[in-house]
Amino acid sequence: MAAVNSSLPDTRPFAGFEWLLALRYLRARRREGFISVISLFSFLGIALGVATLIVVMSVFNGFHAELLDKILGFSGHAAVYRQDQEPIKDYKEVQARLAKVPGVTSVISLVEGQAMVSSLKTATGALVRGISEDDLITLPSINNKDLRTAIKKPGTLDEVASLKGFEKADGIAIGEALAQRHQVGLGNVITLIAPNGPDTVIGNTPRIRDYTVVAIFKMGMSDYDSGVVYMPITEAQDFFSTDNGATGLEVMVDDPDTIQNKLGSLLDVLGPELSVQTWQSRNVAFFNALAVERNVVIMVVSLVVLVAALNIISGLFMLVKDKGSNIAILRTMGATKGSIMRVFFITGAAIGTIGTLVGLILGLLICANANNIRNAIQWLSGVDPFNPEFYYLAQLPAKVDYGQTFWIVFFALVISYLATLYPSWKAARLDPVEALRYE
Repeated sequence: MAAVNSSLPDTRPFAGFEWLLALRYLRARRREGFISVISLFSFLGIALGVATLIVVMSVFNGFHAELLDKILGFSGHAAVYRQDQEPIKDYKEVQARLAKVPGVTSVISLVEGQAMVSSLKTATGALVRGISEDDLITLPSINNKDLRTAIKKPGTLDEVASLKGFEKADGIAIGEALAQRHQVGLGNVITLIAPNGPDTVIGNTPRIRDYTVVAIFKMGMSDYDSGVVYMPITEAQDFFSTDNGATGLEVMVDDPDTIQNKLGSLLDVLGPELSVQTWQSRNVAFFNALAVERNVVIMVVSLVVLVAALNIISGLFMLVKDKGSNIAILRTMGATKGSIMRVFFITGAAIGTIGTLVGLILGLLICANANNIRNAIQWLSGVDPFNPEFYYLAQLPAKVDYGQTFWIVFFALVISYLATLYPSWKAARLDPVEALRYE
């Protein structure tokens, strides 16, 4: 008995001979080629599943963050308006009261209305927003590096390429996509037509005015770049006949996620005729749809990891059957059931661990080069896989959340390790006598 034990001197859990056997089983010989193919598919399935999960989560995170930034940068965190849809006459006083509410960073007064934009090429609808020059300059989504302006103002280049002097320029600012659709540029004239114009003896007539394009902005969101026009608030008051009033105010707070907590404070400084609508209530259906779509995609992609785990199980079962005589010999030499179980556990866990690490690296590389990959696909196929007209944004956003990435890696490792337990347990329970009977 002592001689038997001396052949396996190291019987500690996860001893060196257990790792040696496990790594040897991973290197398939010629007659074990089919088992090697199954192991390869298991490795590829886990690697691609983890990489896809990381990319999907990162793209959804980036898409959500970019959309939220664009939407809130355009329409504010909360909107104040009259319940009877009449203009707010004392909007400057209301603006001053709202600015004193704790947590409020800025308040913008607006005159909004729908109008038709007409040119020599086409006619389209647009949302016209009247805003003061001081407020317009504070909007980073408009006054950014992509802004082109014909406003003439002496000074530095930064002053020329900004909206300073917008009110005195006697013109309007339009989105880049809208300018392309009408084939107009800086200095060209387009016509705005408002349906509700002055009352005459023959009834209400449309208001028609020509405006010079003095600025072209690019927000990076197709709906806004193709359907929004900015003009000075005094001109908008006259164009929409609001009697020097504002149709609404937009409130910006320090933390948009806590806007519901500030709703009571905002209502306290407003009169009973004014109402407040938060960005969450205005876009609840849209962001809920995004959340549902993300959860469904995650569930579908997770099945790839589960299928790969099933391949690990089938591959280990075939390996156990092929190595039955080897297991019996090891048992007769003194190897315990625990040792046999750990050998096959290491074999399956190595596939899952290496596949997960490769998937993690591949997923992070894809996220870091998302737009380069998109451009390469567009160059090869001639089709933009991320068309801004359908996906709203001009760039493919990818924002890696390392907390989510950790849980993806943890999920893949747990599934891989669990998949090895039952085949390993079956290998440990193999009867040496039965295994060697027909050898």
